[in-house]
Amino acid sequence: MISTEKLENKAFLEKSIQHLETKGYENIKADTEGYETPKTYVRKGSNSKITPDIVAEKNGRRHFFDISLKSSNETLLKSKWLFLETLSKIKSGSFRLITTHGHYKFTDNMLSDIHLENKTPIKI
Repeated sequence: MISTEKLENKAFLEKSIQHLETKGYENIKADTEGYETPKTYVRKGSNSKITPDIVAEKNGRRHFFDISLKSSNETLLKSKWLFLETLSKIKSGSFRLITTHGHYKFTDNMLSDIHLENKTPIKI
């Protein structure tokens, strides 16, 4: 989810955090009240900032999560996902998407556009 949409979808973000807690994830950092904010990365030359929606740990590995909801700014979302995928590989972690009913097709189309068809979104 891009930063301008976080306030609109705060309830789904909190629902996603609860889902991850029940699945055994620990040290959860999220870009919402009550949780520590994940590290923000700044793109050189453009001043655009990328912050993962949720970062959590499980079995000693760091996992990056992003909420996938329909967005009008697809280009920014695609670049964010590609960056988080690359970052997770560098940090020996994993990158997963969380989506909900009504957004599956959008998520699948976006993943195929950026050649990440091997990603299976978590459906809540």
